[in-house]
Amino acid sequence: MASDGPVEHGYPHLETVRAAITALYRRLSYDTVRTFETSVLPVDVAFCDTDDLYLGAQRVAHELVRHYRLPDARLVVSFREMRHAASVELAAGPEYFVELNDRFRTHRRDIGAALAHEVMHVYLHRLDLSFPGVRENEILTDTATTYLGAGWLLLDAYREDGASSQKLGYLTPEEFGYVLAKRALVFGEDPSVWFTSAQAYTAYAKGMELARLDERQPPLTAAGWAGRRRYARDRRHGSSGPPQPGVRYAFSPDGGGRLRVSFPCPTCHQRIRVPVRGRVRARCALCRSVLECDT
Repeated sequence: MASDGPVEHGYPHLETVRAAITALYRRLSYDTVRTFETSVLPVDVAFCDTDDLYLGAQRVAHELVRHYRLPDARLVVSFREMRHAASVELAAGPEYFVELNDRFRTHRRDIGAALAHEVMHVYLHRLDLSFPGVRENEILTDTATTYLGAGWLLLDAYREDGASSQKLGYLTPEEFGYVLAKRALVFGEDPSVWFTSAQAYTAYAKGMELARLDERQPPLTAAGWAGRRRYARDRRHGSSGPPQPGVRYAFSPDGGGRLRVSFPCPTCHQRIRVPVRGRVRARCALCRSVLECDT
């Protein structure tokens, strides 16, 4: 939790974020991911100053347990002075103990954001899905929280002005915006209508720009002129050396000596390999996206 300190911006964790989206599809399957087409709604996690602190926190936790479809999980929420925003004890269950930073006693509007991340830890723990290393695993948790419909709360908790700042989670605001945009493009949902933070709008817009750019990378037919020209040059040379900055496709020969190109699916980022033979329609086996390509 960044509180009154510098907030990191940009996309320093982008490749880990993309790997996390791929891991979600692989572990959950396309059908299960599609069951999360509706995000947590603001009314479900609303918390006003007149609500009882502990009963309100338990109610919000219950709503997130319901959203993540963990009906046999019970969360016990408490508050204490700590460095991080929150922590959860990942035991065998069904009872899990979550501790929230004492700061949330007076910043109740962000309790839902903190709990969304911690309940996702429980969800991933039960799935036995994790990344090596603490930071990578926290990035996976933020990404999963956002892609499965509760991470807009984390982005909305980001606020920054000349005198103070606050950000929850390990992703930068723009990375949260990117994952939210990837989700929006899949489910046709606009999370920006729920934002109360002006900075969240900006971060989401920047994330959407990058998410749209994923859909305009060669060999996809939607690629721009400059990308198509570079792709044609690389195709002539059958480039198989180290990838150039910003280039995500790679050429390689198949068993018969014919050239193939591999590139990441713009939806789930799993690599797809197709023959180099002009117009090709490819279907991603992982997320079922149908892609129009000009190879």
